[in-house]
Amino acid sequence: MSNGASEVQKPTPDGDERLVYVVPREALGREADEISLLDLWNILWDGKWLGIAITGVVTIAAVIYALLATEIYRAEMLLAPAEERSTQGLAGQMGGLSGLATLAGISVGGGGNAEPLAVLKSRGFLREFIEARDLMPVLFPDQWDEERGRWIVAAGDEEPDIRDGVRLLQEGVLSVSEEAGTGLVTVSVEWTDPDTAAEWANDLVARLNVRMRQRALVDAEQNVTYLQEQLAASSLVTLQQSIGRLLETELQKLMLARGNEEFAFRVLDPADAPKNRVRPNRTLIVALAMIAGGMLSLLVIFVRHAVRSRKIHLNQ
Repeated sequence: MSNGASEVQKPTPDGDERLVYVVPREALGREADEISLLDLWNILWDGKWLGIAITGVVTIAAVIYALLATEIYRAEMLLAPAEERSTQGLAGQMGGLSGLATLAGISVGGGGNAEPLAVLKSRGFLREFIEARDLMPVLFPDQWDEERGRWIVAAGDEEPDIRDGVRLLQEGVLSVSEEAGTGLVTVSVEWTDPDTAAEWANDLVARLNVRMRQRALVDAEQNVTYLQEQLAASSLVTLQQSIGRLLETELQKLMLARGNEEFAFRVLDPADAPKNRVRPNRTLIVALAMIAGGMLSLLVIFVRHAVRSRKIHLNQ
């Protein structure tokens, strides 16, 4: 007997016996719980208007959000490391004097892009950028009263300070990436106004070149002074020759720093005001909302059907 049914012989009133098939309760339960494709279709058809309503509400909400969301534009510029200004290969020429040069703070090898990029993303550099351009009201426009020239602060809250501005630039506005192998650097600035984004990107790189140039000038002048003192105090000809080569290199660095404005990076492609926004992607938002609304509507329809079925079963 299929489905686990068993046969039981029971006597009849006339004395004959007949077979009675006993079907287990579990088998009946499994058959009762099975839902065919037709049943699924009927459930969905019965809740079609509810599904359409839920999907429509979610989609409309997404459209409203996409239209009201703040538009963000990204301005990018491509940079290349400026020509190496350190004394590459000088350590081999100096022999034992490379240690002396290191102690004096004189570079005898290439430093790459690490230092300029670290300066560009540093808190001190960004603080100076904000203060020089008075950007705090621009960075937090919703909390700034333009007419009265003061912050709008709710009770118990604090007005934004320079640390908040630096954090906003580091985490939400400025991004820097370096291409492995080539050393090319991409600087990106994202902001609500495309012209402002391009202006900030170009100004940041210009200020970085000025900062690194001034630092190189100070270092080179200090190194030249130190080497001149050592040259005057030395009596050995070989030592004087070695110090003279170091002095010549530092003088070259000093001359390059004074005459080259693009000291840290050369601008291969300056930032222009972008035409298209990067956020929000309205088409993608609406498409995802429709999918999410459809899935939510299916869930609600099946839950409603399960609740109704349970109530009917309990009332029987």
